[in-house]
Amino acid sequence: MTSETTDTNVEGGQVRASTLELFFDLVFVFTITQLTHVYTHHPGWQALAQVALLFGVIWWMYSGYVWLTNEVAPSSSSRRTWLLLGMFGFFVLALAIPDAFHGTGIAFGLGYVLVNTVHTAMFYSSGGASATIAIKRIAPLNALAAGLVLAGGFVHDWAQYLCWGLAFAVQILSPYLVDTGNFVVRASHFCERHGLVVIVAIGESVVAIGAGLAGEKLTVALVANVALGLALAYVLWWAYFGIDDERGEHALGEVSDRQRSTVAVLAYGYALYPLLIGIIVTAAGIKMSIAHGNEVASVATAAALSGGVALYFLGQFFFRRALRLPRSWYRLVAAAAVAATIPIGVAWVAWAQLAALVGVAYIAVIADDLITLRTGQHSAYL
Repeated sequence: MTSETTDTNVEGGQVRASTLELFFDLVFVFTITQLTHVYTHHPGWQALAQVALLFGVIWWMYSGYVWLTNEVAPSSSSRRTWLLLGMFGFFVLALAIPDAFHGTGIAFGLGYVLVNTVHTAMFYSSGGASATIAIKRIAPLNALAAGLVLAGGFVHDWAQYLCWGLAFAVQILSPYLVDTGNFVVRASHFCERHGLVVIVAIGESVVAIGAGLAGEKLTVALVANVALGLALAYVLWWAYFGIDDERGEHALGEVSDRQRSTVAVLAYGYALYPLLIGIIVTAAGIKMSIAHGNEVASVATAAALSGGVALYFLGQFFFRRALRLPRSWYRLVAAAAVAATIPIGVAWVAWAQLAALVGVAYIAVIADDLITLRTGQHSAYL
């Protein structure tokens, strides 16, 4: 048992994810599905901006609940009830996502206020002494962001984008505006919870395969496309969980207690944002192209398919940089390489782009793994 595990047990926090938290993540599955729908309904830059903005404000609070359960274990009926109330708030957010910019913005804002209120109340009432100090500092900024999200529900067009954009900006800047060093980050639970969020999001790319084939007649070509889609989902899984997930936990655990919250925000807050956006966009690209593999892909579809994977690798670049893991630059090279496959779908056919994307991404990940092995490092999977 590590010293960190011993200390956190004494403090009463969690060192591993609970089944209630896994249940909580079911809402996140629905959230990713709804965001994928937003892009596929009217693919293009506006849809991408909407997805990035909606997911941005949601991700900040969803990650905030990981911080919450890292400190406040769901070990009593009252705590579990409050978490379920927060889960309800997230579900309302997810329900409102498809038309958030066209009529359900108020519901989105009310759901966000509920999520924010439960988060602050649980931290303040059930957190340890240091966490209570930390939440008192950051709660006003969280409340300001929630107020801006709610205000955005009552306005339209550019004013709505402005309100929600400001809310996102407040969230991004808040760790730099207040001292968050009093938050206790238990690396084992913290990293496992965020890893579960990533795997849940990757699962959406598998769901997208099935959704894109609804009503289609199964043929040999279609089954081949399905195999490519699943292979792409596997590559995304392997790129993160093959070694980075485990290395990330070890690296975060080695950071001093006082500095750990800052590194945790950088690696698992900021860096996972483009990574998860990449999964959403990739899922949208799969959904739009999987049943039309023998056809030329539109620019929006081709860009979503390969561009989403590029965003995923970009997120891994920031993740490695934040935790000072080796070869962060390698993920930048991988991002550029997979982005270069976009013209294949536009100039030829969608299945060719998907095949090239899987091949390029897989080669990039395997090459990185081989270098890791040669340096004497290993993981549970490698």
